[in-house]
Formats: sequence, structure tokens, C-alpha cells
Amino acid sequence: MTISLRFDGELAVLTLDRPVALNALNVDMLKTLSGHVDDIEQYRARGVVVVGGGDRAFCAGADIAELQHRTPQQHLDGSVFGQVAFSKLAALSMPSVAVIRGLALGGGLELAMACSYRVVLAGAKLGLPEIKLGLIPGYGGTQRLPRLVGTTRALDLITTGRMIAADEALEIGLVDRLVEGGDPVAVGKAHLVLVSEGRPSAVHLAREAVLAAARLDLDAGLRAEAELFARATRTDDAREGIEAFLAKRAPQFTGK
Repeated sequence: MTISLRFDGELAVLTLDRPVALNALNVDMLKTLSGHVDDIEQYRARGVVVVGGGDRAFCAGADIAELQHRTPQQHLDGSVFGQVAFSKLAALSMPSVAVIRGLALGGGLELAMACSYRVVLAGAKLGLPEIKLGLIPGYGGTQRLPRLVGTTRALDLITTGRMIAADEALEIGLVDRLVEGGDPVAVGKAHLVLVSEGRPSAVHLAREAVLAAARLDLDAGLRAEAELFARATRTDDAREGIEAFLAKRAPQFTGK
């Protein structure tokens, strides 16, 4: 198995486990990823941590050897299949975090960008080098990168194919946090605790509202925000949060 899934309490841990090939993504891995995402949604995990096996790479990209003898239709189908698999991850009802140690290149960076958050360990290198093969990103990189860093920076990274260090990735907004080191799974768990511990119902609604901004115009987005705000007010967590604030005590959230 080249992508493993395990559940650690209320968290799901996805591990790209092909370290000999720097966790490069092949067709079987994409199929496995898609199935694991379905399992995570059914399990109703509170969060997902995505890591790479070994200490050299999160994921070095797509398995280039698989591309050599494909027909144009097979290339199209392969690109769409990868996009769909990553979009399923992005659409999960719970937050996900990619913890990047080592290389995150090409399809590996596209996978990380499909997660809700990206945490990078010092010494990591990130990039979309497809242009150096006469190609362009095909698993969503041309669409997700501009939404994260802006059009100008995205064009620079995609058309030069250059790799950037962890500190530059943080500076331009490609990643959310830079940590000096540690076990990637533990780092991912700690990050999810920061964003969701004790208040998962509000986190889910907030994610839905923010993601709506990428697909809706401002007026439609504002309507979606108002509807989601109203949904939030009907939760037990909201009632508890308001009562606790007025009583000057710590809230006891249940996630309902």
C-alpha cells in the first residue's frame, strides 16, 4: 500500500508511503487517496493530517515514468482524475493540514494546496517545476496557487519552475506556519488543535464560508455568509459560547 490511512482518536492520518521514490504519485496512489477520502468522510473525523513517509520528501510530484507513453486522451483523463481526487480532499467537511518535510514539488505541492492548511518544516523546498519538462501543472496547481499567493507570484513560480525555501513560502502566503522541526504527524495534530479544539461546528461553517469566496461573486458570497452565520447561531456551541461570555466563564463546547 502506497498511501496508508489510520485513525488516531478523532483525527485521520494519511501517509504517502513510497519513500524510495520520494513519495511520487502514481495512478494507484491517486485511486487509493480517493477511496481513503471517502472513508474519512464516513468516519466523520474532526481533522485530517497528511504527511509523507521518510524524511526526504512530502511528495516529489507525479510519477513521470507513467506519462511517457500515454495518448492525449489518457493525459486528459489522468489530469482530470487527479483534480477530482484532490478536490474531494479539499471538499471534506473537516479541516485538513499537509505537513511538509523535505520536498513538495509538482503534484505533491498540488496535493498540499488542496488541504485546508499547510505547515512547513525548516529546510523544506517547494515548487511547481513542470515547465522544465515542457509541461504545466495538471492537478489543480494553476488554479489553487493564484488563489493562495496572487496571480503575479503564481505566474513567477509556474513559468520559472523554481523551487522556494520554507521561509519564502511563508512570506508569500503559500504556507500557514513554519516550524523548526519535529515529527510531522505531531506537528499536524498540534496545528489542528489550534484551529478546531472544542469548537468544530463553527470551524466547519467558517471553512464553508471562506471557500465560497473562491467560487461566488461578492453579493452571493455575502448571502452565503449570512446564511451560514444564522446556522451557527442555532448550534449548542453558539448558545454555550454566548452564555459563557456573559457569565465570564470558560465555554464548554461539545461540537454540536
